[in-house]
Amino acid sequence: MASDFAAQLRAVSLRVTRPRLAVLAALHGHPHVDTETVTALVRAEHPMVSHQTVYDVLRALTEAGLVRRIQPAGAIARYESRVGDNHHHVVCRSCGVIADVDCAVGDAPCLTASDDHGFVVDEAEVVYWGTCPGCATARIDQ
Repeated sequence: MASDFAAQLRAVSLRVTRPRLAVLAALHGHPHVDTETVTALVRAEHPMVSHQTVYDVLRALTEAGLVRRIQPAGAIARYESRVGDNHHHVVCRSCGVIADVDCAVGDAPCLTASDDHGFVVDEAEVVYWGTCPGCATARIDQ
């Protein structure tokens, strides 16, 4: 797996470093995590990696297109390693859990706007809001 991450870094002309490999591994295993969680996951394996280093790596990976930063309204920024498609997200209003949702309707990758006003659209963002199964069950049990 580390060799896959190293190849990804090289493909976008980024140096292969332990912090970059560790952040990619953390995001691969834990989609939709915030910076604090990424930092904790990285430090579990590499205790000397600073918080600032994780921020810098996340920024570099996002700018290089290896990581996607998402921030649903009213929520803190989260990161995921699923890039290269235009999937969407469903967010629980109660606990904040986020799950991926593939385009279900419209031309893939859901980029057909009813009126694009002359824009060349290259990304569409849809966020579905609701209650996750765990929170829905908890409400019923109350």
